[in-house]
Amino acid sequence: MIETLLQAILEQVEQPKSDLEHNLRALLNEAVSKMDLVSRDEIERQKTALANANLRLNELLNHVEALEQKLQNKK
Repeated sequence: MIETLLQAILEQVEQPKSDLEHNLRALLNEAVSKMDLVSRDEIERQKTALANANLRLNELLNHVEALEQKLQNKK
């Protein structure tokens, strides 16, 4: 009988705990969704895009320098 009573009490305690956990998760999800956050994957994609852009920029700068050198040699 005591075990049955204890089990009933534990079940009653678990329900508010579950409700509280559910509500806290909902509040945290809402708070996080309002933040201006970026995923790690997006950061990695942007790093890759920036590295590629920097490589291309350096190629173009080298090409411009070569063209300028050709112009200087023709004068």
